Amino acid sequence: MSVQLGMPQPREDAGPGLPPARPAGTPPGLLDQYGRRATDMRLSLTDKCNLRCTYCMPAEGLEWLSKQAVMSAEEIVRIVGIGVDLLGVRELRLTGGEPLVRADLIDIIAALRSNHPELPISMTTNGVGLDKKAAALKAAGLTRINVSLDSLHEETFTKLTRRPFLDRVLAGVDAAWAAGLGPVKLNAVLMRGINDTESPSLLAWALDRGYELRFIEQMPLDADHGWTRRNMITAAEIRSLLSRDFVLSPDTRARDGAPAERFDVRRRVAGSAGPDGPGQGTGVPDADRPDAKGPDAEGPVLGTVGIIASVTEPFCADCRRTRITAEGKIMSCLFSREEFDLLGLLREGASDEALAERWQDAMWVKPKAHGMDHTGLGAPDFVQPDRSMSAIGG
Repeated sequence: MSVQLGMPQPREDAGPGLPPARPAGTPPGLLDQYGRRATDMRLSLTDKCNLRCTYCMPAEGLEWLSKQAVMSAEEIVRIVGIGVDLLGVRELRLTGGEPLVRADLIDIIAALRSNHPELPISMTTNGVGLDKKAAALKAAGLTRINVSLDSLHEETFTKLTRRPFLDRVLAGVDAAWAAGLGPVKLNAVLMRGINDTESPSLLAWALDRGYELRFIEQMPLDADHGWTRRNMITAAEIRSLLSRDFVLSPDTRARDGAPAERFDVRRRVAGSAGPDGPGQGTGVPDADRPDAKGPDAEGPVLGTVGIIASVTEPFCADCRRTRITAEGKIMSCLFSREEFDLLGLLREGASDEALAERWQDAMWVKPKAHGMDHTGLGAPDFVQPDRSMSAIGG
């Protein structure tokens, strides 16, 4: 339910890049005008990446930020401290670009852990080079890790990432597990006609190794702006593809603001309703269908799978995320076309309290959904952000 505190009014001294002030009496913390409170912080360490995934970056790459433009280790530690100590941040995810390309990554994590002993600190990575750093990341204080893995086939992986690094990524995943960075989560984006039919085998591989796989609908955050609603693989299609080999039933644990809807996974047994049975293609999890209330629904749970359906089944009403880009800009929404500078204010000598106020003002004007006042990434009035995912930080 939205809080009734009135719409924000511009500051008298507001200039370009300044958010309007929150109404007087707004509760503390990263609250927005729709009553959502951000407690999950996503912080990008760099815009650079050593892959060129087709759904994220152009083949030639992007124009990278200068070293001076990117937050230093000390600035990162201070900004995280403000979020945790003053604004109620309860979880931190380090992102990129590719975080592993930062030479001071281990030092950053160690400093964050020293300042915040109880803070869950996770990291999203493409896994290239992770095999050499997993143990050090764990020792420095990283809690767990997410690795992007769209295919187990070398040719398909190379087609999607434009780099022949599958063996290095798989070595990184195994090293993360051995180092204790679990639960190890894998992120996969399915692309029509490229890797969509691999989804059951990818899930089986992850389950066999104790990893948690999460399928993510392709979002309009590609640098080439080639995304179309028609070409993306939807959550309903993902469930249908997986139902060929598995039975999915909703996880009974509370979602609690998580982007992924989780399902318990059981192996489909011979003779049960499958791809050609009733309900196929409806997008309804098999265990919820009358035709699936049989032996397969009683079998052992092999693990879980998550589906992040930002496009077709959006979860914006319970979004709890705040984002800081590599150059210290506040993005209240992944699809927002407004950014507010935090790093510049910090470098001008502002106090922690002044930085916290800027951050709160920026989050107050968070859009209702998808950068707009309504949901709809396929809507006619949706405008794709100029930044790609790698430049924002997922």
